[in-house]
Amino acid sequence: MESNIPKPKGLDSSVTTFECYPMKKLPIGIQNFPEIIKEEYLYVDKTKHIEELIQSGKYFFLSRPRRFGKSLLVSTLHEIFSGNKSLFQGLAIYDKIEWQPHPIIHIDFSAIDYATETKLQDGLIEFLDGIKTDYQLEVNKGGFKAYFKKIIQALSKKYGKVVVLVDEYDKPIVNYIDDIEKATKNREILKEFFAVLKSQDAFLRFVFLTGVSKFSKVSIFSELNNLRDITLSKKFATLLGYTQTELESYFEKEIQSLCFELGIKKAALLAKIKMWYNGYSWNAKDTVYNPFSILNLFAEQQFDNYWFASGTPTFLMQLIKRKSFDVTVLENKKVSKIVFDSYNIESMNIFALLFQTGYLTITDSDQKSRTLQYTLNYPNFEVKEAFVTFLFESFTNNEFDEIQPLAEDLRQYLQADNLEGFMNIMKALFAKIPYPLHIEQEAYYHSLFYMIAVLMGVEIDLEVLTDKGRVDGVLDLPSKIYLIEFKYGKAGRKMKTLTNQAINQIKKKNYGERFLNDSRPIYYLGVGFVGKEIGYQLSL
Repeated sequence: MESNIPKPKGLDSSVTTFECYPMKKLPIGIQNFPEIIKEEYLYVDKTKHIEELIQSGKYFFLSRPRRFGKSLLVSTLHEIFSGNKSLFQGLAIYDKIEWQPHPIIHIDFSAIDYATETKLQDGLIEFLDGIKTDYQLEVNKGGFKAYFKKIIQALSKKYGKVVVLVDEYDKPIVNYIDDIEKATKNREILKEFFAVLKSQDAFLRFVFLTGVSKFSKVSIFSELNNLRDITLSKKFATLLGYTQTELESYFEKEIQSLCFELGIKKAALLAKIKMWYNGYSWNAKDTVYNPFSILNLFAEQQFDNYWFASGTPTFLMQLIKRKSFDVTVLENKKVSKIVFDSYNIESMNIFALLFQTGYLTITDSDQKSRTLQYTLNYPNFEVKEAFVTFLFESFTNNEFDEIQPLAEDLRQYLQADNLEGFMNIMKALFAKIPYPLHIEQEAYYHSLFYMIAVLMGVEIDLEVLTDKGRVDGVLDLPSKIYLIEFKYGKAGRKMKTLTNQAINQIKKKNYGERFLNDSRPIYYLGVGFVGKEIGYQLSL
């Protein structure tokens, strides 16, 4: 069906046919659906899920981490509701819907000035001016709320029911998350702006908002309480990201090329790709790959921290350090679902923040408990190694480029049973920590030791439960096992006394009993901390 709705500038969508396979170019950084199709970039067909989304309701909200394809999804929805059927030839949705064109209000907050509350309001009015011009509407200006309402009603009267698509709705807030006053002011403006949508139900066909963060309903979406949040929906868990099946089918040639480049077999390569980049889950069942990392992996033909390197979470590091947070609890952390429903600027929960920004993901759920419980973990190797590296740099002021080489040296010393060499490097690392960064808590030193173990690539289980109590750490090496007990003492305590206490506790509580059937030798390692000093004692 040809539409009588004028095309907004920059959205020329004329195209005839295209072939899904093979697509040679990888769409790194390209978020415009027509460009991907017309220029024959590789497109992983998500339109089956999109068709299910369109058919199942009217008001939707979806939260996903950055670089996960949210903007491409919004662009795809734009073309579907524009009635541009020719773009979708060969895709799952092609013959599944009526290609009825609708007027579209497509708001991308990355393109709106929000440096101050006044600029945000003016930016919204300027955006609405563009809609008025593109669709040739006769509407009088007013405040940003009244103007928005008039635009919706005028569009509906002239062209039919309106589709509202909002990309990066939370950008005016999260970009000032370390400036509570400014973030709060922007939040109140957005709250007023989005509240308009509920009163315009009769004029709307479809509403979709997406962003990184899900702010609580009492803040942003208190008025728009008919919005369906599909962030944790089982039905739409793989709407964004690549599944294992999609990876192996759409990237078959890229996988073959990488096998040749690295000189390894397909099964081994797939296992490595999975370890590095898979693991994101929003339902504790279906896992997906980070699209940005996968595209860069095949483009560069080498494993690297692509997604993490695209945006260092400085604010997160500062927040964790400021709250003296014990980072050892970031693995296998059980949280109630209510944590994800109460996300506020004034009292941010670290676990909700880490989950929504993609540094933690859901690996298990317990629906038998009184309230729904989730288990959170790092999604994959890329995120865990990079996140811990940045944490260690933030906690200790050690130079970023020195951390990884030192971690490799530590690993080699442990493998060679050179505890003196190992502890000398540890002492050097601790010596660089400025006094203001030291926290007089045993958990602080647990966190540092945990981070060092992760960077060494060594399995460390902290707070391992035994029937005699909890052992502080278990270093699991191929040829041996270290049972570790930490002891912190204030200035004046003797280091030897602390390390003796640590060794005696391991022996007295028989922490090694659970490893009796293991053929590897077991070492008891008592580690003492007095101020910036570190000491140890080893025993069999």
